[in-house]
Amino acid sequence: MSIFEAPEAPIADAVGRLIVGNPFLPERIELEQTILRDQFVPGQMVWSVDPALPGENPNIIAIGKLAERLADTARQRAVEAGMLSPEDRVLYERLALYVLYYRYEDPLYLQITQPETAPRETRFDALYDRFVRDYRWFFEIADRSILPESPPELFALFFQHRRAIQYTFRHIYGSSLPAAELRAAVWQSIFTHDIERYRSGLINRMHELTTLITGPSGTGKELVAQAIGLSRHIPFDENAKQFRDDFCAAYLPLNLCALSPTLIESELFGHKKGSFTGAATDRRGFLEQPNPWATVFLDEFGEIDSGIQLKLLRVLQTREFQRLGDNTTRRFAGKIVAATNVDLAEEIQAGRFRADLYYRLCSDVIAMPSLREQLRDSPEELDNLVTLIALRLVDETHAAGLAREAMEWFDNHLGRGYPWPGNMRELEQGVRNILIRKSYQPPQALVEPTVSGGPLGRLVEQLRRGSLTADQLQARYYALIYWLEGSYEGSARRLGLDRRTVKSKMDRAFLADLRAAEER
Repeated sequence: MSIFEAPEAPIADAVGRLIVGNPFLPERIELEQTILRDQFVPGQMVWSVDPALPGENPNIIAIGKLAERLADTARQRAVEAGMLSPEDRVLYERLALYVLYYRYEDPLYLQITQPETAPRETRFDALYDRFVRDYRWFFEIADRSILPESPPELFALFFQHRRAIQYTFRHIYGSSLPAAELRAAVWQSIFTHDIERYRSGLINRMHELTTLITGPSGTGKELVAQAIGLSRHIPFDENAKQFRDDFCAAYLPLNLCALSPTLIESELFGHKKGSFTGAATDRRGFLEQPNPWATVFLDEFGEIDSGIQLKLLRVLQTREFQRLGDNTTRRFAGKIVAATNVDLAEEIQAGRFRADLYYRLCSDVIAMPSLREQLRDSPEELDNLVTLIALRLVDETHAAGLAREAMEWFDNHLGRGYPWPGNMRELEQGVRNILIRKSYQPPQALVEPTVSGGPLGRLVEQLRRGSLTADQLQARYYALIYWLEGSYEGSARRLGLDRRTVKSKMDRAFLADLRAAEER
């Protein structure tokens, strides 16, 4: 006999799929609708920060109450039966995991966001003791646990899950589908697409996979790297009642663009005293990390020289390296996240980037959407993003006024068709300019040529006269998209084609005209 009555089983299944699914795709909203039915409060079509709903999501509150009641009833029936069928076990385990996680969501959130008010060794004591009691109540049925994870393992998983929500949901803005797909991609970089397989076999192996973040400047690659690095799994020591490391200290960002090759090598690999001018002492490098939960973020990765590329290839292949001027072999135990705004395929073809290094990087690639892509999908997204930026700059009483002032300026002086070539970074600076000076003037070189003249005007005239062949029209359109996107990857994604097709058929003379007009 099942512990779930006929109307309860589909609800338990939908609630359980919330805890094992990716929260950032439209399927999340569909599951909430299935669970709540008439009680569902309509809102955005993807799960994202909504400036119109600054408080807690009412749907999550309602699902939490419903799931608590259903889990309590199912547990009582399971205790009375003394056993669970395989089907009931899956439904009950996921349902109880959902309930237990949301019981501890707020306390774990405070551990992430508030300064420590007690010594670290006592920080989790009371919270973990309470968690163990709830764990045993839910999962120790018939004198044995039905979960594969022990209490400290599940506690560590919950803390990781809560950090992933915080740094993905709260820090990567946007209600458009491209923004939602970006958050979903970040989630997969942390947990893979199958969180149950992650729990059972990959949780201690994700450091072996390198993540590569690509996309135009200003799109937030560093926020994506931070979300991944601050959401890594860190074991919980049940005896000491503390995590094995501080998650913030385990994230190590390094911007490579401002460093000379020698300094990059010193920062990455460390050096021995006297190995170069200025090396007054032995120095430990970023890669000398003994723990698998450490993350080294290498920004502007695509522009490092060939010698350092070769050394990094060895690190990724063997996990071994040597300090500058030292023969001792050391091991890198952590994870590498790399970011670049250059087209690595182009760099490989030009002989500036090693193909073998790229293939060590490309097992997990996140392609950043431009702000233009997001606004093309959801034009109203600009209002939401400006409001969210305003809330970060001023308090709630002044945010609405600043957002309204910024949108009026953008509409009156730039227009809704402005392409935002600097992406989110430019939008943020634009709002700051309006906060300080009540105006924003983008650099003239970043403003696209008008359609009335230049290469775009000539293209419009050729279209009007019908003087282009189909192949010429296609080639010039490919060039136009490449000019707008700035990379073959972005162009191919926008056109729904293979990047090689875009590259081979693009009208390069027309692209050169567009670039020349842009520089004038």
